[in-house]
Amino acid sequence: MPKRTDRLTSDIGWSTPDQINVRGMDLPSEILGHMNLGDMAFLLLAHRQPSAEESTVFNAILVALVEHGITPSAMAARITYMGAPESLQAAVAAGLCGLGSVFVGSMEGAAKMLYDVLPPDQLGTGADLEVIAKQTVADFRARAAIVPGLGHPLHKPVDPRTPRLFEIAAQNGKSGEYIALIELIQKEAEAASGKALPINATGAIGAICCEFGFPWEIVRGFGVMARSIGLVGHILEESTNPIAFELWQRTEEEILEASGPSAHGAAK
Repeated sequence: MPKRTDRLTSDIGWSTPDQINVRGMDLPSEILGHMNLGDMAFLLLAHRQPSAEESTVFNAILVALVEHGITPSAMAARITYMGAPESLQAAVAAGLCGLGSVFVGSMEGAAKMLYDVLPPDQLGTGADLEVIAKQTVADFRARAAIVPGLGHPLHKPVDPRTPRLFEIAAQNGKSGEYIALIELIQKEAEAASGKALPINATGAIGAICCEFGFPWEIVRGFGVMARSIGLVGHILEESTNPIAFELWQRTEEEILEASGPSAHGAAK
């Protein structure tokens, strides 16, 4: 095998016996005690510290994603922890595996949709957002696809997180054409379907991430970061107030009642 002449490189960080450097900053003296967790995440992803306004918006989108009750990801984490209490990290990982196109990860789909129909190089060129919104909804309906970032099984007619996130974005200089566009897409989708399709939190966050200019491929990662914190909280509660065993037992009992011998008559 030929010997490589190039060197492995990484701009994220490095350590020596007496130094830890992250994105060009000394961890003990310049980061610890100076930056919060959201700002640290921003530093890693944007290669720079956020402004005060960017910090407010970025931290808001992360906080919005931390917790949403007994969701499928929380149930997966709790049930995994019940079976393997010695492996907290496996329980968190089990919960994170369910962050996809339906739950939490849909912010990725929303961001990709917005970039596809309004590429960043078209911002500020006078693009007709109403026309783009109509065509976007028509394209999704033509292939019987769900418009990402719209609709919620519980929060109707408004997801209460969305107007607050948009308000924070507007107050801090992060409300532009992408937020305007997803609002127009939402109105067009509701008109075309006749259904209440609120912009959900992940749709709002997808649009805000586009305002930041984050690549759509990394946007789901914000949900992974935030929900990890929430899942650790669920596991702590599961350790002191367990419900996973009850979820398992009640599921088996109710399935047996509906589908077992008593439901179809005892075997003769």
